[in-house]
Amino acid sequence: MDTHPHIPVLLEETISHILTDPDGIYLDGTVGFGGHAEALLKKLTKQGRLIGIDLDSYALEYTEKRLSTLQKSYSLHNGNFRNYPLLLQTLDINKLTGIIIDLGSSSSQLNLGHRGFSFQIDAPLDMRFNHNSGMTAAEFLNSFNEQEISDVIKTYGEERHYRKIARAIVRAAKAGWMNTTFDLKSAVSKSVHPRFLTKSLARVFQAIRIKVNDELESLKVALVNSLSFLEVGGRITIISFHSIEDRIVKQFFNENASDCICPPDYPICQCNTIPLLKVLTRKSVTANQKEVDDNRRSRSAKLRAAERI
Repeated sequence: MDTHPHIPVLLEETISHILTDPDGIYLDGTVGFGGHAEALLKKLTKQGRLIGIDLDSYALEYTEKRLSTLQKSYSLHNGNFRNYPLLLQTLDINKLTGIIIDLGSSSSQLNLGHRGFSFQIDAPLDMRFNHNSGMTAAEFLNSFNEQEISDVIKTYGEERHYRKIARAIVRAAKAGWMNTTFDLKSAVSKSVHPRFLTKSLARVFQAIRIKVNDELESLKVALVNSLSFLEVGGRITIISFHSIEDRIVKQFFNENASDCICPPDYPICQCNTIPLLKVLTRKSVTANQKEVDDNRRSRSAKLRAAERI
């Protein structure tokens, strides 16, 4: 088989947290190029089952070839992981033993010039994980106003020069120069000191990618759905690369692991909340130095896990 185009991060940690029953049914909501899926399938028995979902049809083609050699039960599906309840319904599955969601974009996706994810290669501004549907990055930048673009760069990119960058983007768009990755790169370059340019470019491209693919809302929906579909004792493992994503996961786990959600100033609990989750990672799990040395993408990866109770 060809060299794997994507190295899965926190692989051993993910499998050790998610695997509770080798005979169980597991969902990989962002199966990508199959790194976590392959490792998990190898641990499952003939009775176990893996369901993989991904927006990237190219990745699914690769993963189909990769997993077909294992002679285990699995199925791969093109779509957004936020819609997994509908998929499970069509598969006549009511409960899951485990859910894996890796929120990182694969290095292969980022390096594919024609997809518009990288500011290193001049290409059409697309940035969609599923290139057959949804709004492209160019359509977003050419149709939204300065305030809306500014808010996206500030919120999703946490970029301090968000106002100047948004202003430059809108100015370029009005002149007809906001159609390629280098058009966007040029607008950012005019707004940021060269010393900080690379980091600002990374933040801006990340922010627009998150917006175009509605990534944060998909995460929130998937987390809520997990409460209904995880069997008792089943686990959910999320790997995030962005501080906003990590906060969403941490807050969701903590809120659903608490037996009281009353305001702190209430002298007596009045909500009678029953906890639905047990948090397995009080602190996020991060990559060790060897993994960071082998795979630089793992530096920002954070894994959190919880168990349905």
